[in-house]
Amino acid sequence: MDPLLKLLSSNASLSPSEMAAMLGITESEVRTRLQALESSRQIMGYRAILNEEAIKRDVVRAVIEVRITPERGGGFDKLAERIAKYSEVRSCHLMSGGFDLLVEVEGANLREVATFVSEKLATLQGVLSTATHFVLRAYKEQGVLMQRQAEDERLAVAP
Repeated sequence: MDPLLKLLSSNASLSPSEMAAMLGITESEVRTRLQALESSRQIMGYRAILNEEAIKRDVVRAVIEVRITPERGGGFDKLAERIAKYSEVRSCHLMSGGFDLLVEVEGANLREVATFVSEKLATLQGVLSTATHFVLRAYKEQGVLMQRQAEDERLAVAP
């Protein structure tokens, strides 16, 4: 992996000057490479990982397993792209196994998520079935542990 991309994937909040110092290149070179990576869509965006409990953000999240019928000439892509365009959808992935798509949605309350599933998602032509699972608590988000462990907590060592 490109060292700049590796650095960004572990900490996107670094400034160009910090990245330059860590990579041993100039800040100007970092800015030029970042622009090129953004233009080529290798970098799609930058986001903070929020602890929704700590900031007291009330939101309902659900993961939905969706079985669909592939379209002639478009396979799963056309319907998946259509589903991904809904504002309620946070992520949409083609999966192997017993279902085709894994869709993560977010709403202000349970009714909003249920309405999305029953009135928008399940009614789309090509959607065969859905199974909705509500997220109760996040323990790890995008590689980041959501709860801070006590400093003296250690894992057991076996002889």
